[in-house]
Amino acid sequence: MKNKQKKNGHQGSTAVCNLVVNGTGDVKAKKHRIDEKTYEKELARLQVELVKMQEWVKHEGLRVTVVFEGRDAAGKGGVIKRITESLNPRICRVVALGTPTEREKRSWYFQRYVAHLPSAGEIVLMDRSWYNRAGVEHVMGFCTDAEYHEFLRSCPEFERMLVRSGIQVIKYWFSVSDEEQERRFQKRMKDPTRSWKLSPMDVESRSCWIEYSRAKDTMFAHTDIKQAPWYVVKADVKKCARLNCITHLLSMIPYKDLTPTPPKLPPRPTEGAYVRPPLEDQTFISEIW
Repeated sequence: MKNKQKKNGHQGSTAVCNLVVNGTGDVKAKKHRIDEKTYEKELARLQVELVKMQEWVKHEGLRVTVVFEGRDAAGKGGVIKRITESLNPRICRVVALGTPTEREKRSWYFQRYVAHLPSAGEIVLMDRSWYNRAGVEHVMGFCTDAEYHEFLRSCPEFERMLVRSGIQVIKYWFSVSDEEQERRFQKRMKDPTRSWKLSPMDVESRSCWIEYSRAKDTMFAHTDIKQAPWYVVKADVKKCARLNCITHLLSMIPYKDLTPTPPKLPPRPTEGAYVRPPLEDQTFISEIW
């Protein structure tokens, strides 16, 4: 892994968060903060590398699926946002499926996810995925025990099939402590721009912390396979988690720099051949600022 990082020219952030394991088996990060200037500089550098990686995926016709799972408020969305904000949405797209329809409930469980898998030259970031069945559906009783156990049996084979077909499957689990999750929940409740992130299901899940921990352990035991292993991201410190996750993602796809030479812009034609219509014929918005 280290050799790949060196080859691609990107190194890990110096702001490394130390590991602590809490009573439920989740990884907890010490409160090792990173200053804003260092974070912004490192993020900007990594986003340049992401653009290079994107061009390589397109050039080579690679098919990459990245699964983001973890506790509520663990920071999955923040990492996805930082990955995509500098990339071409036609090459790198986000899949965040809602509640399945009645038809989807009666279909093969993996069927609605298959429709969103990448084609050649695409990267798909899955903000939650088929692992809903191993987590929220199982814990909250949205599936039967038979459906749950069938998922644990079939999921590894499903992912092996994807890998054999040429799709690279990268899976991240964002681990956050109960104390940090509680702090983030409280912040969302007080911030009107974040309140939509706190769903009724998130509130209800607060009383099922132990059940979710056990479900995660069982899920790992069945689906942490050689062809598509789980990678755990320490997520108590959001900025560290973002930098660490992006750095690791880059190391998983060995790429070459295909940055093209900037094209020369041709001169603009003279305005003599164009007469602009009267501005009064157009409707402008109010200039408040």
